[in-house]
Amino acid sequence: MLLTRKGQSGQRSPNRFTSSLSESLSRALPTMDRRTFLKRSGIGIGAGIAASQLNLIQQAKAADGAKAAGGGKIEVKRTVCTHCSVGCAVDAVVENGVWVRQEPVFDSPINLGAHCAKGAALREHGHGEYRLKYPMKLVNGKYQRISWDVALNEISAKLLDIKKASGPDSVFFVGSSKHNNEQSALLRKFVSFFGTNNTDHQARICHSTTVAGVANTWGYGAMTNSYNDMQNSKAVMYIGSNAAEAHPVSMLHMLHAKETGTKMIVVDPRYTRTAAKADQYVRIRSGSDIPYLYGMLYHIFKNGWEDKRYINDRVYGMDKVREEVMKWTPDKVEEACGVPEAEVFKAAETMAKNRPSSLVWCMGQTQHSIGNAIVRASCIVQLALGNIGVAGGGANIFRGHDNVQGATDVGPNPDSLPGYYGLATGSWKHWATVWGVDYEWIKKQFASQAMMEKSGTTVSRWVDAVMEKNELIDQDHNVKAVLFWGHAPNSQTRGLDMKKALDKLDMLVVIDPYPSATAAMAAMKVDGQELNPNRAVYLLPAATQFETSGSVTASNRSLQWREKVIEPLFESRTDHMIMYQLAEKLGFGKELVAKIKLVPGKSGMMEPEPEDMLREINRGTWTIGYTGQSPERLKAHMRNMQLFDVKTLRCKGGKDPVSGYDMTGDYFGLPWPCYGTPEMKHPGSHILYNTNQHVMDGGGNFRANFGVEREGVNLLAEDGSHSAGSDITTGYPEFDHVLLKKLGWWDDLTEAEKKAAEGKNWKTDLSGGIQRVCMKVHGVHPFGNAKARALVWNFPDPVPLHREPLYGTRADLMVKYPTHDDKKGFWRLPTLYKSVQEKNIEAKLHEKFPIILTSGRLVEYEGGGEETRSNPWLAELQQDNFVEINPTAAADRGIRNGEYVIVSTPTGARIKVKALVTPRVGPDTAFIPFHFSGWWQGKDMLEFYPEGAAPVVRGEAVNTATTYGYDSVTMMQETKTTICNIERFTA
Repeated sequence: MLLTRKGQSGQRSPNRFTSSLSESLSRALPTMDRRTFLKRSGIGIGAGIAASQLNLIQQAKAADGAKAAGGGKIEVKRTVCTHCSVGCAVDAVVENGVWVRQEPVFDSPINLGAHCAKGAALREHGHGEYRLKYPMKLVNGKYQRISWDVALNEISAKLLDIKKASGPDSVFFVGSSKHNNEQSALLRKFVSFFGTNNTDHQARICHSTTVAGVANTWGYGAMTNSYNDMQNSKAVMYIGSNAAEAHPVSMLHMLHAKETGTKMIVVDPRYTRTAAKADQYVRIRSGSDIPYLYGMLYHIFKNGWEDKRYINDRVYGMDKVREEVMKWTPDKVEEACGVPEAEVFKAAETMAKNRPSSLVWCMGQTQHSIGNAIVRASCIVQLALGNIGVAGGGANIFRGHDNVQGATDVGPNPDSLPGYYGLATGSWKHWATVWGVDYEWIKKQFASQAMMEKSGTTVSRWVDAVMEKNELIDQDHNVKAVLFWGHAPNSQTRGLDMKKALDKLDMLVVIDPYPSATAAMAAMKVDGQELNPNRAVYLLPAATQFETSGSVTASNRSLQWREKVIEPLFESRTDHMIMYQLAEKLGFGKELVAKIKLVPGKSGMMEPEPEDMLREINRGTWTIGYTGQSPERLKAHMRNMQLFDVKTLRCKGGKDPVSGYDMTGDYFGLPWPCYGTPEMKHPGSHILYNTNQHVMDGGGNFRANFGVEREGVNLLAEDGSHSAGSDITTGYPEFDHVLLKKLGWWDDLTEAEKKAAEGKNWKTDLSGGIQRVCMKVHGVHPFGNAKARALVWNFPDPVPLHREPLYGTRADLMVKYPTHDDKKGFWRLPTLYKSVQEKNIEAKLHEKFPIILTSGRLVEYEGGGEETRSNPWLAELQQDNFVEINPTAAADRGIRNGEYVIVSTPTGARIKVKALVTPRVGPDTAFIPFHFSGWWQGKDMLEFYPEGAAPVVRGEAVNTATTYGYDSVTMMQETKTTICNIERFTA
């Protein structure tokens, strides 16, 4: 879809892409017409590369002291697309160090030789000419080039000064879901050694409510099955997921399933490209997921369609849920979500009578102030139908960035060390041992032991950690410095407040291959806002993931190893090299790599070796089974993709000709949990909680993570509910040295294992002996065997309850289903709920802003969009940001398709976008994609970007205008339901 106007002749009139592109290219290339542009950019040149780009790359290499390419060397490097969580494999053809061509990997069981638009344009991301090419510093409102030595010296000195004056918690580190697993884990260690838990990454604002809700239901906070397994489903319901645009290649598996008769339901406020493929489309009011899901459960329970045996044996608390569900009679469901009884009944009947049935959700469910409750309601539907732990069933939760799953698992989270170990003393001691660093030394880096064990601020609220009154914050000083390490600010809500916070900082550091909107926002002057005169702003050019190697975890929990495709271009450095070099300046370089091998990187500079970084993850992450995926096993899988079955992901048999490793029985990518040491050869777990398989075959059961009883009720699984071949045929608690001895299994350990396992449990035994004995010898799961929880007693609403958003268009329902009470000291900050909602009702904001505003993705762009909008091939496909508005709402306002409009919200923001008049949205709803930035309330910010590093396409960020609102468990931001008005733009 192009929002370009056509004249009567049918030809496109001049558009902003043309002028924007010419501005961006003016310094690098001479003026050219479209044909010349396409020719020079590589279209139609076969395996070669455009002369202009070859010259550009050679100049970059020359600037780095490298020799000019020559000799005719051609290599094929296997990598993984960086643009979503599907995990599509790509073969990159490299000639003389230059990436000249690419092919999708046809043997990949995940992408089956397919690409989406973003994947097809990967080469340009590696060789992109709009990258940040060298370190820069903001001087008198303009970015100036500086050397790496100056940048590292000044940044580290400033960090140490701030730490000395205000403590380590006055610095906030924003990590990245685009870092590979190794870099993610290293950054969490880096932040820990700096002495703070004030760190976070994109998962907070996309799927933190999923992780919390799912983990607290059955044990692990991740997708239970896989994209591939959907081919085994008889019915699939997508709710809050537009997979056709957000995860395009995943749709291959759904479409294959439809060919064999699988029913497809799509539930969404908007008629999406995914909905166009559905057998049934259900339009709900944004934020009303729980009424809809409870409406389905009402019919499931009323008709006796629930799996009674499954619920009895494997689920706790369903009786309490049923009491709440039966209050949601069809009339109340229709009042709350707008769906007639017949449609709800039809969806419930389809899911119940076509089992196994799968449920898919994405950010349409998670990004709400009750996101945790919505997620758990979806889990409950699947538990009621007995769909968890079976092929073709499951909760298929599609993640966003290429490594958001891995970064969540092992990376920079404010409430946990890698592997969800938490922040307790024992957790720190475990990781201190793994890292080879004294626990007491780590403790001294923190302001106190209490702060060491206290969850940090979240990325969704760093703005308030800067701006809030100090006496209301649970730390000694406000945040004074922020490092944006691969994160787009326009993906966060409350853009007006963020701009104020950026201006108030003492230091801002942006580390990214593309400078992101942060750079322009920091340099931009806004009337009425005062800049901190002592603020220092730095930009550091990070290498892309194609300029390093490492592992990445797809949404289905499979790990894949990326080969380095090209050397870091221009003056960019790998993220782990930058971490190590900064650590040396800050005084803990030796500790950061105490157990990691250093190898020569760019220009002979030393950097941690990715393979050894993964081995450190393997040594410590026993909780979620990141221990079995050695670099050697992962590389063997990447070389032999043709041996893995497309539906089961299982290796049909074969040895890796390079290493001799026999992969027979392995699941592709060794999806976690892959327990024990690599030598134990656990195959990985394709389907979580599957009792039909032996634990050494990838089988399992629900995790005993919540005790053994609750108010006199047994929480362990019933007799006969156990994984195949288990020596224990009833429920049992998690294993430690005591239980092993009680069962008489202690002597199954070797003497070396006994020494390591004494006083330990299955999560802290570094020998892996407890896991080996449990799984390989006795066929039991080390994390126990318990019931899933339909009732989560440690959450604000133990049974999920529908609560209206803080900003809504239905004041009557806001009174009927009010939000939570305000909170204090929640993730270190006061968080408002009821006071905001009641004020909005009193002010009758629904009359001034009568349209629900929601946001989402486009197939052409990814995340905050700076990287993809800097790619000419993708930039041409979508040249303007836009708002989808229903024809009735447009007619009422005199708005015509393709003309500019102003979207205003209660924040005071007024953003200028083009109108896309379409029945995709109902009369009460509007939609704006969130990938855009580079405009600020109607003004192009081009002048504020570093020279030569502005994206080709710029536009308004919807999150400049989005409102306040956060999940009551995880601090997930509310982006899917706010309110707005739309009016014609008049100059």
